[in-house]
Amino acid sequence: MRTISFTGKSGTGKSYQATALAQRRGFDAIIDDGLLIYKGQIVAGTSAKKCKTKAAAMRAALFNVAEQRDAVVAAIEELKPNAIMILGTSDRMTDIVAEQLGIGPVEERIYIEDVSTEEDRKQAAHHRVDEGEHLIPAPMGQLKRDFAGYFMNPLKLFRDRALGTALDVGIRNKNDNSSDERTVVRPTFSYSGTFEISEQVIRDIINIAARKYDSHLMVVDRMSHGKQLNMSVTIDVRVIRDPESIDSCKSFQKDVYDTISYMTAFTLENVNVRISDVAKDHGDLISEKLHGQ
Repeated sequence: MRTISFTGKSGTGKSYQATALAQRRGFDAIIDDGLLIYKGQIVAGTSAKKCKTKAAAMRAALFNVAEQRDAVVAAIEELKPNAIMILGTSDRMTDIVAEQLGIGPVEERIYIEDVSTEEDRKQAAHHRVDEGEHLIPAPMGQLKRDFAGYFMNPLKLFRDRALGTALDVGIRNKNDNSSDERTVVRPTFSYSGTFEISEQVIRDIINIAARKYDSHLMVVDRMSHGKQLNMSVTIDVRVIRDPESIDSCKSFQKDVYDTISYMTAFTLENVNVRISDVAKDHGDLISEKLHGQ
C-alpha cells in the first residue's frame, strides 16, 4: 500500500481537487479531516468539520481520539487499499496522520500548487473565508446521517432508496453554490445564516411513506417545525379497527423518521404519530379517502 500526501494551506481547495486527483492517479482511498473515504464512499472516521470548536476539529483531523483512530485503522486493514492520499495543511500534519494510522512513511508528496491555478486557490479561499464553506470529497448521499443538522449542498434532488422515489425539493440558501461530486458543509464552528426546509417537502415525504401502509391508515393532517435544528413532526392519522393498525403506525413512524433524516440531512428531534379517528373497516377508510379527495 502506497501513502501519498496532498498538502496546501487551509482554504486553498484541497478537498475540491482531491477527488479528481485521486481518480487521475488511481488512489483508491483518501484521508480528509478525520474521515476515511474509499472509492468515493465514507467508510470510517469522524469528520473534523462537524466539531463544535477548532480545537476539537484539530484533534479529530489528527486522529487523537482513540475510538475514531481505531475504527479507521480497522477499516484500512480490512479494505487494503492500493494507495491512500492524506490531505493536510502541511507535510508535518500529513506525517503525523500517517504515523497515527500506522501507514507511514509518506512515499510521495503532492502540493496544491501542482494541481491548481492561483485563480482556483483565490476562489477556494473566497468560499472558505467569506462564506464559511468546507468541502468533503464525497457525494452527499454517502454522508447519510453523519452530518444530520448541518447544511449540505447540493440539495436539489434527493432519492430515497427505500421508497425508490425521487423528490425534486429545494433548500432555501442565499448562496447556493453546487458541486457535482463533492459536498459543501458549514461546520458548527464557522456556521452563519439560517436554512429552512419547506413545509411542502415534509408533506410530500410523509405522503409517499404513507402509501406503504394505506391498507391500515390514512394521513389526515401533518405539522412540522422545519428549522435546521431540532425539527419535530406530528402526523394525525385515521386507522381501521384492527390490531395490526398499531404496528402499521409504529412502522410508518419509523419510516418517516428515517426518510426525513436521510433525505434532508436535518436534525430530526422526533416524529409523533397520533390516531385521531378509527374507521370500522377498510371500506370505511377508503370511503373517507375518496371523500377527502
